[in-house]
Amino acid sequence: MNPDLESLQRKEAWEQLTKKLEMFYANPYNRKVSPQLNAGEIKKMINTFSETLSPGTAIAHVLEGMEKYTVHTSHPMYYGLFNPRANFPSITADIITAVYNPQLAAWSHSPFAAEVEQMLIKSLGKKFGYLPEDIDGVFTSGGAEANLTALLTALNNKYPAYANEGILSLKKQPVIYCSNESHHSIIKAVKIAGLGINAVRKIPVNHSLQPLINEFDGLIREDISNGFEPLMLIATLGTTGAGIVEPIKDLAPLATKYSMWLHADAAYGGGAILSQQYKYLVDGIELSDSITFDAHKWMSVTMSASIFLTRHKGILDKTFRITADYMPKEAGTLDITDPFTHSIQWSRRFIGLKLYLSLLIFGWKGYEETIDQHFSVGKLLRKKLAGNGWVIFNDTDLPVICFGKENFIKDEQAALKLSNQIIQSGKAWLSVYKLGDINTLRVCITNYLTGEKDIDDLLILLDEHTA
Repeated sequence: MNPDLESLQRKEAWEQLTKKLEMFYANPYNRKVSPQLNAGEIKKMINTFSETLSPGTAIAHVLEGMEKYTVHTSHPMYYGLFNPRANFPSITADIITAVYNPQLAAWSHSPFAAEVEQMLIKSLGKKFGYLPEDIDGVFTSGGAEANLTALLTALNNKYPAYANEGILSLKKQPVIYCSNESHHSIIKAVKIAGLGINAVRKIPVNHSLQPLINEFDGLIREDISNGFEPLMLIATLGTTGAGIVEPIKDLAPLATKYSMWLHADAAYGGGAILSQQYKYLVDGIELSDSITFDAHKWMSVTMSASIFLTRHKGILDKTFRITADYMPKEAGTLDITDPFTHSIQWSRRFIGLKLYLSLLIFGWKGYEETIDQHFSVGKLLRKKLAGNGWVIFNDTDLPVICFGKENFIKDEQAALKLSNQIIQSGKAWLSVYKLGDINTLRVCITNYLTGEKDIDDLLILLDEHTA
């Protein structure tokens, strides 16, 4: 076996692969948005290695499977979750990373990569309003890891003995506060940390899904009187379901009053900070102790590229630093940080390159233009939906629209039935989100190629299936 293959084999494989991938990437409309879900057929298609294949045949097999059995989030008629079309520089970055295969555990093994990521952390921290001398952070595998990192830093910040003694050192049950619209990764984080789901308190919200701050203050005081200890307050800036931006500026005084770690889960909505026109939406985020931000959402880079930011310079070191005798020591006399001492992850790839290469080519200005375009298309869709007899059920400036017909209020199956029909058609993909007792259709403008023609086609499709 020759793992490198022969030179001619590699050349032919590269040419075949790039040709087919270019055809796919350049023609996003030339396929259905979603596949027919037939588990039996999919399992039957998968090769079980009864015989080996030539490189060309193996590549063709994999591409056929991906083409036939994938929801194509790169399609302009994909209106679903925050999975945008990946820009070309980020795709190129993933190829470069795969070929060089840098190991980012030790700084000395990948100093260029480590320093690029630190520069990006500093740059994003400044964008969000943190003081340059305070900024620290790390690239993570996703928003869930970033939110878990936030919880762990909050614990290590409040409880000096936590790192050595764990939850047994806690004299009182810590409590984490977030709204009903917060991401479910918060629940996963408290389970992983050993605090348990019961450590999470849901902040009361009004009909617009905004936190009722006066009632929240009373909830905290009640918890304290019952022997609990407020640990962390999470504000979600761009909720997954309805795109709600929670008022972090109004929540910050409560965090200060009760000595809570204030975390901004801005995985989606944080992208607004890159727009001069819309950055007001996340006003107050600079008051947070930490931030989760996903570059693989509004910055349109390949999955996944998330970032944890904090304005507490030493907290990542306090939370994660350990020693390992076998790790490289070449940079021991230099003023550097080995990434493995700074993060949940140990061995990991060069996550930040996809963002770095994109910024080298497009710059911050290019991203501002793209984000502004998303807002414009979202506003146009809202206007056209209202003009065509649809009811908008959510209240947000972000390009996330939850809508339906009047009968959706009484018929909880109406939205589900309609969305299934549209998904089965293969012409578009949208989700259903429950607001209160109402199942609504949810559309998110997440693709930089999505334009007026696409939303007009969506309206036609909706009318066809509600006629």
